[in-house]
Amino acid sequence: MKARKLDNIIEKRHSVRKFTKKMPSWRDITHAINAARLAPAAGNIPVIKFLIVKDEKTIDEIAENCQQDWIKFAKFLVVACSKDENLVLNYEKRGKRYARQQAGAAIQNFLLKIEELGLASCWVGAFYDKGIKKLLKIPDEVEVEAILPIGYEDTKNKGKTRRKADLGSLVFWEKWGNKYMQPPARQEI
Repeated sequence: MKARKLDNIIEKRHSVRKFTKKMPSWRDITHAINAARLAPAAGNIPVIKFLIVKDEKTIDEIAENCQQDWIKFAKFLVVACSKDENLVLNYEKRGKRYARQQAGAAIQNFLLKIEELGLASCWVGAFYDKGIKKLLKIPDEVEVEAILPIGYEDTKNKGKTRRKADLGSLVFWEKWGNKYMQPPARQEI
C-alpha cells in the first residue's frame, strides 16, 4: 500500500525541545489553530480556545511554571484551553470527558499541521495550573489543557527518536486480551 502525505506527516511528527533562533510566521500558527478548530466535537459544541503568546518575558514565566527551561527558547507558545460548561449542560458528567477528548483531538490536529508547515512543537501537559492561569488571566472555570511551544527544530543536536509500540501489542479482537482474530465461521451452502 502506497503511503499518502498524511501518513508521512504522522510518521515524521515528533516532540521537539530544541529550537533555532528563526522566527516562525504568526500566520502559520493561525493555520495550525484553524486545523485544530476542525477536530471532532461532541454534539458539535466547540469548547477549545487558544492563546498565542509571543512576549519573551511571558514565555520565560510560563517555562518556570512548567519547570522546563527549554520552553524559554520557543518563539511562540500556544496555550490550549477548554471551557466545558456547555458540554456539561448537554451531557452532564460525561461532558467533562468529552471536553478532554475534544482537546486531545484538537491538539493532535494542531501538531500535525505544525509538522506539515515545517515547524516543530512538543505537547506539554505538566505545569502549575494556578500560576499559568494567573499569568495569562485565564478564568477559574477554564481548564488549561496543554502548552505548545513553537519554533523551528534545531537539528544540530537532535534528540532521541520516538518509541513506537508494536501494532500487535495494541490491538485486541472482540474481548480484552484476545490477540487473535477468529476466522469467520464456515457457512454451509
